[in-house]
Amino acid sequence: MAKSAEKNKAIGLRKKGESIKDIAKKIGIAKSTVSLWCRDIELTSRQINKLHKKMSQCGYVGRLKGARMQYERRMEKINKFKNEGMELVGNLSHRDFLIAGIALYWGEGAKKTRCFSFCNSDPDMIKFFIKFIKEALFVDHGRLKAWIRINKIHKNRIGEVEEYWSKITDIPRGNFQKTILIKSKNKKNYINFPIHYGTITIRVSASADLFYKVTGLIEVLKKANQAGVVQW
Repeated sequence: MAKSAEKNKAIGLRKKGESIKDIAKKIGIAKSTVSLWCRDIELTSRQINKLHKKMSQCGYVGRLKGARMQYERRMEKINKFKNEGMELVGNLSHRDFLIAGIALYWGEGAKKTRCFSFCNSDPDMIKFFIKFIKEALFVDHGRLKAWIRINKIHKNRIGEVEEYWSKITDIPRGNFQKTILIKSKNKKNYINFPIHYGTITIRVSASADLFYKVTGLIEVLKKANQAGVVQW
């Protein structure tokens, strides 16, 4: 049984209220693995009460409390560093925004051709990149083209996927090239199948000069490594 199918089955059993131990036994995998897969699933009071009948209430409740405390501590740290980050960065100036966008393109943008394009699956990153090329590089939105790559098992969802990315990017579907369906030897059983939208490539038409400009700015960032970092 493929790992993804095992994981789906484990999550399904956990949502029904079965114990980690019983799930591990039924599927034939380690309890630690089941616990990792199911760590974010919260049981109802009824499910908890049912489990109490099969094990010591004190021990089980203690483990639940421990898990809840760990979760709360983790969320506390996440929020703490998020707030510190917002305070540290503050509002981005035009120069800040330009540098952030150039660094983003350096990491994820096309560099082997003279075509200015950027590919990713994170909708927030795609939104940031489009804002960057429009407001920092002064590219007209009408020059933006797009195409999507997604596993062929999603072929019946192409219309839905294209509409999703069209709303994210504000690029009309008429400016989308034909979606590329990726063939895969392994038939994956996605837990997030209904909300998987593949990757999208944003391309600027007639962009050779823009590509040269950005690659030149990337060279400036490379030299910054030699010059050292300015102290705050």
